[in-house]
Amino acid sequence: MDLRQQPFGTVNGVPVNLYTLSNDNGLSAGITNYGGIIVSLLAPNRDGQLGDVVLGFDSLEDYLQKNPFFGCLVGRYANRIAGGSFTLNGVGYTLAQNNGPNHLHGGLKGFDKVIWQAETESSDNAASLRLHYLSRDGEEGYPGNLSVNVVYALSNDNALKIDYQATTDQATILNLTNHTYFNLAGRGDILGHVMTLNAEQFTPVDAALIPTGELRSARGTPMDFTRPTPIGDRINAPDEQVSLGRGYDHNWILNNPEGSLTLAARVTEPAGGRVLEVLTTQPGVQFYTGNMLPDRLAGKQGQTYSKRSGFCLETQHFPDSPNQPDFPSVVLQPEDTYHQTTIFKFSVE
Repeated sequence: MDLRQQPFGTVNGVPVNLYTLSNDNGLSAGITNYGGIIVSLLAPNRDGQLGDVVLGFDSLEDYLQKNPFFGCLVGRYANRIAGGSFTLNGVGYTLAQNNGPNHLHGGLKGFDKVIWQAETESSDNAASLRLHYLSRDGEEGYPGNLSVNVVYALSNDNALKIDYQATTDQATILNLTNHTYFNLAGRGDILGHVMTLNAEQFTPVDAALIPTGELRSARGTPMDFTRPTPIGDRINAPDEQVSLGRGYDHNWILNNPEGSLTLAARVTEPAGGRVLEVLTTQPGVQFYTGNMLPDRLAGKQGQTYSKRSGFCLETQHFPDSPNQPDFPSVVLQPEDTYHQTTIFKFSVE
């Protein structure tokens, strides 16, 4: 195992570092303490050739100027909250409306845009980066002083584990995730990637991509990934839900008891043979196919990204849960500890 640190620039005069975690098989993850962003992730294909399988930029300045949430930690609330408001214990809270009339990914300055305190640790079995951030009461409109710890750990079984923990001094809402865009081919689009989701239901959305509250069966629809299916097979289907997201941008309800670490998704890239398995303790996963990426976005290593250049598997609680009483609760009480785990595991076939 190996762990290296190097300067990655500054934000308002504050130094930012890039930490590279590497295992004995050549797999490595480059992560910055600005936004907890996974900047690079090198994984071998079936011929042993390493390739970067995540979208991103070469410089911190690009992340500051034009980042569409590439690789970052998202909070306090990942995904959308309708109308930018919610009520908790009889008190109404107003949040930024930064996605049309709705609140998205923590607001104007969410966890993806802050500098986290970083500590590193390396052993024979894993290289780890521990990130800490204290979100003050009232930040982006959320109640409570929230102490957050996120640990990225790369192991020799080619797994990148993300462990989230948080505590608060007053009742608040919390929904954390990582927003990495994957492309297992390393370039081109992701339409030929073959997706399997461990989910038989999803949460339908309205025109603003807010859940209607219904839990709908995906069976026999373009939302059905219970069997391995190329992402592009039905992405342009004349289906209302697919059309609303201009592709896939929906929450699937995972077939696992909350708190149990189980397989959520499996993705293969037939040409190079790379396989990504996603395991999580979360109740849902937002599968997003980069439908809103800007055209010809200049990325790292001379690449140009466009719509559907990458896919996201954002393990999380359901969108708009604070306003949906039938969805699993996202309320964190002072006497409780928030704890969630997601693992991205790589192999070949």
